[in-house]
Amino acid sequence: MQARKLSVRSIRRWALFAAAVAILASCESPVPENYHLKSANERKPTPDFALKDASGATVKLSDYKGKVVLLNFWATWCGPCKVEIPWFMDFQKAYKDRDFAVVGVSMDEDGWDAVKPYVEQKKMNYRVVLGNDQVSQLFGNVDSLPTTIVIDREGRIASMHIGLVAKATYQKEIEKLLEAPKDAPKTGAERTAGSEFALLHSN
Repeated sequence: MQARKLSVRSIRRWALFAAAVAILASCESPVPENYHLKSANERKPTPDFALKDASGATVKLSDYKGKVVLLNFWATWCGPCKVEIPWFMDFQKAYKDRDFAVVGVSMDEDGWDAVKPYVEQKKMNYRVVLGNDQVSQLFGNVDSLPTTIVIDREGRIASMHIGLVAKATYQKEIEKLLEAPKDAPKTGAERTAGSEFALLHSN
């Protein structure tokens, strides 16, 4: 527990600094010319997890295979996260019928006591689960919030963004992946026992 508190406090310090910087950024800036989705051959399989949502239901990331997924690590105290959440709600509404989903992983150390009221207040329309340090480590030690991963239909990491980026950047990436043929050949590593796909359960 002590290790978790230290880790989350470290993330919080960075997020407070990032929030100040984010105020100077334009949230609706145009898509940068060098925005990048990894080519299919470059994409690595996304680690799987099994975490609980507010209702107690288990959410497995692997259950979303076949959909384009925006996976967002966030917290209620994270300033840039508060900027992004309405964007992600817009994406969920606009693309949900096109095999797209947003999944939010809260890193709040106070758990559902902090997260559930926030989700209800903001009327967040996408799935939110409670993360932990194990999940953070599985994704390469998430030590900055927000951290957002865009996943293709084959369950592979197409892009990763640390900190606040333009809404249009996410939109461009999502639409590009949604336009890709559903029967595109698989080029990533396959799931094997003991690999980075090892299933992680929340406590």
